[in-house]
Amino acid sequence: MKLKDIIKGIACDVQGGVDVEVEDLQFDSRKVAKGTLFVAQPGTKVDGHAFIAQAIKAGAVAVVCQHVPKDAPEGAVFVLVEDSSKALGEMAANFYGHPSRDLKLIGITGTNGKTTTVTLLHRMFRQLGHHVGLVSTIVNKIDEEELPTGHTTPDALELNQLLRRMVDARCEYCFMEVSSHAVVQHRIAGVEFAGGIFSNITHDHLDFHKTMANYIAAKKGFFDGLPANAWALVNIDDKNGRVMVQNTRAKVSTYALNQMADYHCKILEEGFEGMHLQIGGREIWCRLVGRFNAYNLTAIYAAAVLCGVKEEEVARQLSTLEPAPGRFQYVSGRGITAIVDYAHTPDALQNVISTIDAIRRPSQQLITVVGCGGDRDRTKRPEMAQIASKGSDKLVLTSDNPRTEKPESILDDMEAGLTPQELSCTVRITDRRQAIRTACMMAREGDIILIAGKGHEKYQEVNGVRSHFDDVEEVEKELKSNV
Repeated sequence: MKLKDIIKGIACDVQGGVDVEVEDLQFDSRKVAKGTLFVAQPGTKVDGHAFIAQAIKAGAVAVVCQHVPKDAPEGAVFVLVEDSSKALGEMAANFYGHPSRDLKLIGITGTNGKTTTVTLLHRMFRQLGHHVGLVSTIVNKIDEEELPTGHTTPDALELNQLLRRMVDARCEYCFMEVSSHAVVQHRIAGVEFAGGIFSNITHDHLDFHKTMANYIAAKKGFFDGLPANAWALVNIDDKNGRVMVQNTRAKVSTYALNQMADYHCKILEEGFEGMHLQIGGREIWCRLVGRFNAYNLTAIYAAAVLCGVKEEEVARQLSTLEPAPGRFQYVSGRGITAIVDYAHTPDALQNVISTIDAIRRPSQQLITVVGCGGDRDRTKRPEMAQIASKGSDKLVLTSDNPRTEKPESILDDMEAGLTPQELSCTVRITDRRQAIRTACMMAREGDIILIAGKGHEKYQEVNGVRSHFDDVEEVEKELKSNV
């Protein structure tokens, strides 16, 4: 493809010829080979502009950048843009033939509920006989083919490559998690969505966004970018629901449990085995549990209808769906129920504990095992511990993914949120495997153990090394043992 076709529609100043042939597009100088168009992006740790000379030496035929470095080789073709990250997304869309235009791409953003919503929409539409793509925290999928995933939302190049593969596989729909990082970092620039869903906003990612105002603005940016022929579905029980769509061009629909909305849900009955819901006047028995899942199921119901599925068929399909891995996933043994959940934010943890509290009998103790991730927002650590302590009979503080932080320091931050009385009911065990084992030893017949924070994850990351670790495996091993 010629350079002029890749930069078509992008505001830029070209220094050199636009007829050069481009064979590949890269933003990592280590992946540059002969015929590559290299995009230099300023990053939080490394500035790609420092590697322009290296990229040209490796065979780059042109460079997209925000400024030409002083040591740039003479004769090279430079494409100057205001924001190279945004330009990368737009160029990736051009390079891969705008795959998002050839399917119905539905994105969901919000603090909690993204993974469950997209996973179950993917499952529903597969059951309805469609070819469907999935982009999620847990896994990317083309129909039932699983592909590895790194970030919640892939980078612009990976995303367009993935969407092109989906189109080539005849996918009609793709359901995708859209993180706030992805919006700010322009990973979805050049991608066209047919619909967007807003779940909620609670305390998270302030290590990156710094303020809640910035975090809310990032989420809103997704809806600001929706085209006029798209739809936007927002949870108006969240005070930011209407804020999200203040400036959108898309057609707006609402959903809620607490107030009138286009799609209203009422919980009629719930237990550990599922919920009896009324959505849009239809009564539905679902296998998911908890008020937070009632919101997820209402969003799924509404999104499916907005995609053109008949309401009676959506209701029938909802009754067959099971939870996403690591989302209120329960394991039982020795008369004890263990629940593994990805809850890694204060609001998500509160939701899970409140759900358990609404179902459990007075005689059943709740023992919670929880930690906080390293190299992430420290301000939520004491809040997480406080929520877990107030909602549990016994608390075990442990490691999550320490990353490059010392686990003991993370636990110190968590303990800072506890009173002396709460500390007296708290055990501190750095080793997560031992923490789960201890909680199982503490539990009596009939008790409930909540293991929160990692959910579906199959690893634990310590000092940049990921080792196999699965909360479900660990608690199953303990509860199935004869001890």
